[in-house]
Amino acid sequence: MEETLKIGKFEFKSRLFIGTGKYESFDIMKKAHEASGAEVVTVAVRRVDLNDKGKESMWNYIDQNIKILPNTAACFTAEEAVRTAKLARAAGLPDWVKLEVIGDKKTLMPDNEETLKATKELVDEGFTVLAYTNDDIVSCQKLEKAGASAVMPLGAPIGSGQGILNPNNIKIILENANVPIIVDAGVGTASDVTIAMELGADGVLLNTGVALAKDPIRMARAMKAATESGRDAFLAGRIPKKLYASASSPIDGIIK
Repeated sequence: MEETLKIGKFEFKSRLFIGTGKYESFDIMKKAHEASGAEVVTVAVRRVDLNDKGKESMWNYIDQNIKILPNTAACFTAEEAVRTAKLARAAGLPDWVKLEVIGDKKTLMPDNEETLKATKELVDEGFTVLAYTNDDIVSCQKLEKAGASAVMPLGAPIGSGQGILNPNNIKIILENANVPIIVDAGVGTASDVTIAMELGADGVLLNTGVALAKDPIRMARAMKAATESGRDAFLAGRIPKKLYASASSPIDGIIK
């Protein structure tokens, strides 16, 4: 199977995407990015100054070899999200976007209707859209049909650290998808990443699980290893689960 992750016109070897928020310092963020091996970092366009190029600007702590994925975090309507994506492109960021349209301020759950609307508009504007949504099979199919280059179902609510709450949903989404499926949100530790990758996810996007860990750099390294081992396990093909025991050593041919 192809080991290069292809999303629209973009290609990556690493299947771990990482964020830029909540770190204690930009220096720790930079070191965590390096430890993760990620080739993509996502930036919340509405929460940073796109024109700040000063010495202590966040932009100076992002490796030039890492591709920036603008996201529309803190947008609550399709109109806001489309405008934010356009502002990022006008500022010189790549013409792709993690589309995030939130429907509820308390739970931060996505608004599927507004997300679908924004996806259609941004695709028409020439964007490569990675659409964040809940783990609903029908919503994911609609986003793919609308032209999303990747669909990003949540594992659990944003920043909750609860892990993959509905693995069966993710598995069904994967079985029916014709575009990459990137599990996004809710990852708390490395085992959560492994589960997502063993299910067959094409990648995982995370932020809080690393940024707020006691040791972000070590956790980033663990997330890298989990992504790789989970992918290897998926490609290797696990044995089927059985109700009863099965001897590890064959008994056929044993001399009695």
